[in-house]
Amino acid sequence: MAKYSEEFKVKVAEEYIEGKLSYRRLAEKYEVPTTTLRGWVRVYKYYGSNKLVKKEQKQSVYSVQFKLDVLSFMKSTGASVSDTALQFGIKNPSIISRWRKTFLEGNLEVLDKQRGLLSMANKSNNEAEKKLTNKEESLQKLEREN
Repeated sequence: MAKYSEEFKVKVAEEYIEGKLSYRRLAEKYEVPTTTLRGWVRVYKYYGSNKLVKKEQKQSVYSVQFKLDVLSFMKSTGASVSDTALQFGIKNPSIISRWRKTFLEGNLEVLDKQRGLLSMANKSNNEAEKKLTNKEESLQKLEREN
């Protein structure tokens, strides 16, 4: 469940745009972090009120090509992470920062992996496979030594 209703976000963003109160004063008035408020206003200015309303379906997995397109756009235009997120409809700009860090480290294969938690069954299977692989490697080393 969301911490703030869509109506509340729109109301606060519109109140800021009216120009009567600063970010800090509005944040104090509604007990909302200033950075959160700035994000709402930025989204409201760029997309209008309908973008502050939750989408029916959330995009949680992005293709490698999409990630590379986002990073390429950011580099070619010099846009900030926040502006790039707005341009591509990504609600959480920190995702782009992670993609950029991963890309700069040269871990392109990591960009292809899905984020999230593995199910317990998959995790235990992966651990069992790693143990087998380690045992096999140890056995091969011993055979070579002999």
